[in-house]
Amino acid sequence: MSSLTPSHSPATQPKAGTHPMIGIFAVLIGSIISTLAGRLTSFGLADIRGAVHAGFDEGAWISTVFTVSQMLMGPLTVWLGATFGPRRVLLVSATVFTAACIMLPLSPDLPTFIALYAVVGLSSGTFVPLTLSFVLRNLPAGLAVYGVAVYAMNSELSQNISASIEGWYADHWSWQWIFWQNAFITPLMALCVWFGMPREPIKYGNLRSTDWMGLFYAGVGFSLLYAALDQGNRLDWLHSGLICGLLLAGVILVVAFVVHELTAEQPLINLRFVVTGNVPILAVVLIMFRFVILSTALIVPQYLTTIQGFRGLQTGDVLLWVALPQFALAPLIAMTLRHVDARIPLALGFSLIGIACFMASGLTRDWQSDDFLASQIVQAIGQSFGFTSLIWFMSQHLSPREALTFGAFVQTIRLFGGELGVAFMQTFLRIREQIHSYLVGLHVTSGSYLTESRLGGYSAAVAHRSSGQTEAQARATGLLARAVQTQANVLSYIDGFTVIGISTVGCLLLIIMLRPAPQERAG
Repeated sequence: MSSLTPSHSPATQPKAGTHPMIGIFAVLIGSIISTLAGRLTSFGLADIRGAVHAGFDEGAWISTVFTVSQMLMGPLTVWLGATFGPRRVLLVSATVFTAACIMLPLSPDLPTFIALYAVVGLSSGTFVPLTLSFVLRNLPAGLAVYGVAVYAMNSELSQNISASIEGWYADHWSWQWIFWQNAFITPLMALCVWFGMPREPIKYGNLRSTDWMGLFYAGVGFSLLYAALDQGNRLDWLHSGLICGLLLAGVILVVAFVVHELTAEQPLINLRFVVTGNVPILAVVLIMFRFVILSTALIVPQYLTTIQGFRGLQTGDVLLWVALPQFALAPLIAMTLRHVDARIPLALGFSLIGIACFMASGLTRDWQSDDFLASQIVQAIGQSFGFTSLIWFMSQHLSPREALTFGAFVQTIRLFGGELGVAFMQTFLRIREQIHSYLVGLHVTSGSYLTESRLGGYSAAVAHRSSGQTEAQARATGLLARAVQTQANVLSYIDGFTVIGISTVGCLLLIIMLRPAPQERAG
């Protein structure tokens, strides 16, 4: 058992003087802030790079720094929450986060921006683990499933409205509001924490028996692995000495963490929970879920920006069809989970995601945003059922005293699994585009009738904007090369949808292997 067992066992009724429904709003806002802070930066990265005078390679580390900081806080959050109580930690974190977000757009250069953004990541890294643990430790049994549904709803909602928000700020206000908006949202979370979460006594014993080595091994190890995954595609993976070093150091530290926790007298985290019953399979399913949602989080935005030239706000209009249904689906799914084995809606969710991916695999270069509508609605329903059911089913396998471990576990798997999926898919799309570009190019041969006919058509189309026949022919050749690249990109996106669709079948096989959840959790 972990030495960081909370000082009390949660009751089935809320503590006097607290308001659990207000606490649920803290969960709602916390999950929104944590996801938006990272996603908005991804969509607004070009504007941010320009503002802090960063080149492409330098600016590529901006989003990495944020999530690495969140990863670093995962294990530490378990200790902070168990020692000082979630309420105190969240209030301090919210204050630091708000102050850093206000100062961030005022950064005069890239080093200052990255330092402040690391503070933003560290402080927001406590939001999801501690608010989620509140749901499991303090809410009455009848409300816990709604708390989980709220967390899942807002994780999906905030991930898919980011493009619209960033695009709106860029078109109507300025990129600075990507960060300044948090100065208005985060104090609301702090108020909900103040009135909705119970005060807990400080456990001074934890200050004298802290597992510092466990904190170091886990936090730094997973952070190094995340940085390697995030930068691997850009630096060409094992051809980069930096990536090799990050991967090697990360693996060594994570292995050292596991060995240390299994042999320590007072370990940081109860690893028995992680390897008990269904939990290992569920961890794999959660990683796979983070992969399958890339059909909307990555492939659709890339297609619209690369092939159709959409701006952020236009891309966001498509992703809204995944975000908006969450409001109606969350309470419906919560009510369903109170009466139905969570494995059934979990399997339904993955099935719908697979169907949506195969629908989208009919993609052509002529598809506009409206063509994605049907598949995005099916995807939205599938993601809602899948994620909510998965988190709820996982929570049914833990005792209340493991809630802090569970919150950090979900946060780590969510971030790390998501980055595994992104790293794989970015590399997969790049390689498939190269293959398709080569294969399509084989059919574009100099002197052939079809090639000359296409070049003649292009040349005639640009002749009136060219200084002569030579320039018109050169521009026609460029247009033909661009057409080949466009077709290669479209084919790679089709491959991406197909791979994700096939992977949902693998997830369904894993779900079949799951045993029923315990009827009652140990206290």
